This record gives sequence, structure tokens and C-alpha cells, in this order.
Amino acid sequence: MELKTSLLRTRGRFDSGKVSMIELFFDLVFVFAVTQLSHALLEHLSAAGWLQTTLLLMAVWWVWIYTSWITNWLDPERMPVRISLFVLMLGGLLMSASIPQAFGTRGLGFAGAYVAMQVGRPLFALWAVRHEDTARRHNFLRIALWAGFAGVFWLIGGAVDPAVRIYWWAAALLIDLAGPWLLFKVPGLGSSSTGDWDIDGNHMSERCGLFVIIALGESLLVTGASFAGLEWTAGNWAGFISALLGSIAMWWLYFDKGAELGQARIAGSKDPGRIARRAYTYIHMLIIGGVIVSAVADELSLLHADETSFAGICAMLGGPILYLLGNALFKWVSSERSGPPLSHVLGILIILALIPMAFGRLYTPLILACITTGVLVLVAIWEHMALRRPPPELDP
Repeated sequence: MELKTSLLRTRGRFDSGKVSMIELFFDLVFVFAVTQLSHALLEHLSAAGWLQTTLLLMAVWWVWIYTSWITNWLDPERMPVRISLFVLMLGGLLMSASIPQAFGTRGLGFAGAYVAMQVGRPLFALWAVRHEDTARRHNFLRIALWAGFAGVFWLIGGAVDPAVRIYWWAAALLIDLAGPWLLFKVPGLGSSSTGDWDIDGNHMSERCGLFVIIALGESLLVTGASFAGLEWTAGNWAGFISALLGSIAMWWLYFDKGAELGQARIAGSKDPGRIARRAYTYIHMLIIGGVIVSAVADELSLLHADETSFAGICAMLGGPILYLLGNALFKWVSSERSGPPLSHVLGILIILALIPMAFGRLYTPLILACITTGVLVLVAIWEHMALRRPPPELDP
């Protein structure tokens, strides 16, 4: 008989790293969040809109990835953990609903929901591990203190004039981003270590893969909804097929081998926390951002096939570049490679070479979208063939 009831996952069982149904249910909130982000960028295609949406995306990702870390440690099938996820869903819905006016009348609503989740989650985890070893308890205490410090800037930013809000929130986000990188160092409590982050690599890999699916699903929804309201001309069909092929290529680039190899690396690592911090916590922001920006570009190529703005062209070029860069870095740090995949690097360079022609308006948005889709498809085919090429035989 156990003397105390632990809320930690039981390691070593065949299903210990399995993603639970409650975690998938929790993710539905972030389907809404991703939709709100893409629509916010579409409505504010300007330099300020880009900065604001980037900041909001990183905040949304930070909420989601921190929750994935917690449910990697705590068993989501236990009732207290399950209830905590329901509470986080409420906060996530409030935060997502605030996104369109986060830099307007609902700044405090966005910041309040964000801070409540970011501070409340590690405090709950601290309570959940109150009977565990000191290192684990101190780890969650440090995380809570860092979240509280950043939360001051988030709340002040939410309350001040919208014209200066981005400066307060940028400072808050920098604190949030610095926390894991600096191992949540706190005077008097010291630092955590990646060894303290004894996560299940299979679970972390699967969770992040599911968020990529959420983002790709939003891309398909945007494409389908835009195409449904258009006359089915040859040009619109071309834009529709291009957007679909682009989404397929992005799925292929991540899931054909990248996700599988990353999962194998982190599952077999003696220090999975170190890989999870770099490859999944930080680098995946680029991947998710690339999908969302590409979804915006797809809608622009359908609705404005003949002419679009400077910011729209940035989306058409920036989305694929972000996605290829994120995948290249992910595959580099989660493998034994000496550098990023050559196919991805050349794909980025090809898109960068389009900049003079794109901003010189030598290509219509539709043609530009088709070219960038072609680059993604080319990179996917190149990598697929390279990874399946048998190694050269050694001379006897």
C-alpha cells in the first residue's frame, strides 16, 4: 500500500508517455487561438501588425508548451490534474478571445489570463509535488517566481496606453523566454539543471507534433473557406491547388522523417530536458509561426491574386522561410548532423533570391505563391530521396 498518493506520471509503463484524451481536448482551445492569430495578422498587415502578432503568437505558444511540460510530469488522468487543465482551458479561451483587441481595449484581459495561467500552473505543480524530492519542488518554485516577475510587466502593459503597450509586453516576453535558457536562476535558490527536467521524450515529441497539426489544420481551413467564397475560375483553382500542395509539403517536411528522428533522439537521450528546451520549446516557435504566416499568404494569394501590399509579399516569402528555417534547426539539433540539412538551406536561399523580383512586382501574388509552393515541394522531394538513399558500400 502506498503511504502517499503521487500525481506524477508512472514511468516505465507501456503507456506512460501516451498523450491522453484530456490533453487533446485541451488543445482545442488552441485551434481557436491559432485562428485568432491568423485573422489578426490578416486584418493588420503592417509593420506594427507583424510585431504585435509575433508577440501574441509567442505568448500563446509559451502557454501551450509550458502546459505540455507540466502534463509530461504530472498524470493528466488524475482528478486534480484534470481539473487544473479545465481551469487552464478557461484561461486559454479568455486569452484567445482577447487577441483581436489585445493591443486595444482588451489588453488587460489578455495579460490577466496569460499571467493567471503562467503563475497558477507552476504553483499547482508545486502543490502536486509537495511530497516529492527537494530538487523537483525547487524547480517549480523557480518557474513560478520567474513567471511572477514577468507577470508584473504583462499586467502593467495591459493597463497602460495601447500606444506603449508593446514595449512593456516585449520586456515581459524577453523575461519569459530567458527563464528556461538561464535555467530559472533565482538568488538564494540557485538554478535548475536540465537533469531536473526528466521528461518523457516520446510524450514531448508527440505533443509538439500535434500542435504542428493544429497549425496545418488552420491553414487548410483558411484555404477552404476562402476558396468556397470565390468564383471557380482557372486562376482561383491554381491558387487553391498551390495552397493545398504547400500544406502537404509542410506536413511532409516535418512528419516524413524529421519528427520521427527527433522523437528517437530525445527518447534515447540521457538528458532529454536539454533537447526538449532547444528543439521543442524554442525552435518549434519558428515552425508554428511559419505555418500561420503561410496560411495568411495562402488567403492573400486567393483573395488578391493580382496585387497585394508590401506586408502581403513579406508574408508570402516569410512564411516558407520561417518554416524551412525552423525545420532545418530542429533537424540539426535533434540529430547527429554537423549542420542543417542542405536541402532546407538551399530552399531558403532560393526564396531569398525572389525578393528583388517580388518587391519589384515582377510576379503577381498568385505566381509568387505557386513558386514558393514549388520550392517547398522540391525541398520535400529532395530530402525524401536523400534519406532513403542507401549508404555507399565500403570496399573490402
